[in-house]
Amino acid sequence: MSVHKTQLEPTPVAQVHSDVPIQQQGRAHTFTLRSAVANAGRKITTKHGWFGDYDYGYLCMPALPFMKQKQRLPPFYGLHDELPLLVGMATGLQHALAMLAGLITPPIIFANSLSLDASTSAYMISASLIGCGILSLVQMSRIHLFGRFYLGTGLLTVVGTSFATLSTATAIFNVMYADGTCPSTTNADGTITRGPCPDAYGKLLGTSLICSFLEIIMSFFPARVLKRIFPPLVTGTVILLIGASLVGESGIVNWGGGSNDCHNRPATGIFQLCPTIFAPRPLPWGSPEFIGLGFLSFVTIIFVELFGSPFMKNISIIMGLAVGCIVAGATGYIDGNTIKSAPAITFLWVHRFKIGVYPPAILPMFAVYISLAMEAIGDTTASAEVSRQAVEGPEFDSRIQGGVLSDGIGGFFSALFTVTPLSIFAQNNGVIAITRCANRGAGRWCCAFLILFGILGKISGVFLAIPNPVLGGVTTFLFASVAVSGLRVLAYNRFTRRDRFILAAALSFGFGNLLAPGIFTHLFDGVDNPNRGLQGLFDSITIVLETPFLSAGIVASLLNVIIPQEVAEDDELASDDEESQTHMEKELH
Repeated sequence: MSVHKTQLEPTPVAQVHSDVPIQQQGRAHTFTLRSAVANAGRKITTKHGWFGDYDYGYLCMPALPFMKQKQRLPPFYGLHDELPLLVGMATGLQHALAMLAGLITPPIIFANSLSLDASTSAYMISASLIGCGILSLVQMSRIHLFGRFYLGTGLLTVVGTSFATLSTATAIFNVMYADGTCPSTTNADGTITRGPCPDAYGKLLGTSLICSFLEIIMSFFPARVLKRIFPPLVTGTVILLIGASLVGESGIVNWGGGSNDCHNRPATGIFQLCPTIFAPRPLPWGSPEFIGLGFLSFVTIIFVELFGSPFMKNISIIMGLAVGCIVAGATGYIDGNTIKSAPAITFLWVHRFKIGVYPPAILPMFAVYISLAMEAIGDTTASAEVSRQAVEGPEFDSRIQGGVLSDGIGGFFSALFTVTPLSIFAQNNGVIAITRCANRGAGRWCCAFLILFGILGKISGVFLAIPNPVLGGVTTFLFASVAVSGLRVLAYNRFTRRDRFILAAALSFGFGNLLAPGIFTHLFDGVDNPNRGLQGLFDSITIVLETPFLSAGIVASLLNVIIPQEVAEDDELASDDEESQTHMEKELH
């Protein structure tokens, strides 16, 4: 990708071309232990090694009204540039904080769906932070395996617990409660109360572990084949519906008071009020107090975008959580018992789950890993662009292959870490763009902060104490941002008649299921006494059909393969490309 420098962009102090391997720049560099120690000593003992020439005022100065803004941009730190220690720490912390809300949300939602206790929920948050920190280091690496195959992207690409798993897991848990795998009781008024079911989470992990081999195998396909099978038309549709379904299933429901049984407003039982009748200030779902708390957090994100510094804009979700929690704490909505009961120090496997395999979940989890491969392809492309690296050619193809392989292996080890499948986090590309730092040193600092946050168990207790309306206010925005990312990917299409037809067919399933959930729940009720294997197949099909992004993604993929491109379309696209290129050249001149 060509990069045009403007007069606002200074020349970096160190004239090192970040998109060229070090050994190819000018003269060969031989790194020894002595030179590494000497370089580390120089960085630690010199002012330039600590601070460099980065404009910290640009990073931290808020955009206040009527305030004259500085026009000079800081230097761009590429993959192989020498990174000052303080810049690495500051930008690494930004990456960690930017992804923090996305890392704590899935375990909180899983715990609420399975009615797990506070100590188990806090452990799940810690495990998510630690596991993502460790496996992000693997994704950022570029380890040569054999031939043209690598492990990792070699870019500043961090991974987090995938949102794609949330919708699928919700459907899987619904089937588990329906078939008696998980306990539930029917109340006098007809409502159903779900009991704690940690074994369901263990079965989800075990099934995920097995299904991860699908993505590992896919990573050895040529990158051009993967990009042909999963073009932007398919990946954009999947990402759009992941975000949209999460807004409806979790975000906006938590904003009203809770996504557990209390959102049905039962007349009796512990969920008569939200989040339960034992909360410090329980209220009926949808009460104005809950709506107001969520709205405060949501508006905070908007104000940070309007007036915040680049540092604050990158952590606007955390700012929204912080302001909402301050007000919620002052008005008595926060229960501090989760903080008191959380351990000071924790790590992986402090709490364990009984690993198992749930056969009806195998087919849906295969589809999840296919969607993770789609995300990896798109997000790796975006990471390469924002890092000023080539987005075509053998090196880029190896980054795609390495990213998909690392995602698959990460899914295997994340299950062993008691964490659900991982995927590359797209929002960190925005941090790279704003901080102008694509150096992997910042990514390693990010991983260190994530692992530290996970080890400090009290931090998980703090996250668990966040009231549902505050969490809902920010996650609604977060999930809507995922949907917007899908729209952005779809915008890469020319939207020919063929594209519009495929998209309409896919969204018929996706939006239909999203707006009328439960339509496929009773699809196989008319089958009399199916055997266990057949019932498992029926449950698998039901889970796929009831998950909007899975059903839409399958339809989009199949139609993209079987509906041929029209010759007239190809000629028209080529003509449009030539016209666009001519117009761009005129604009540049």
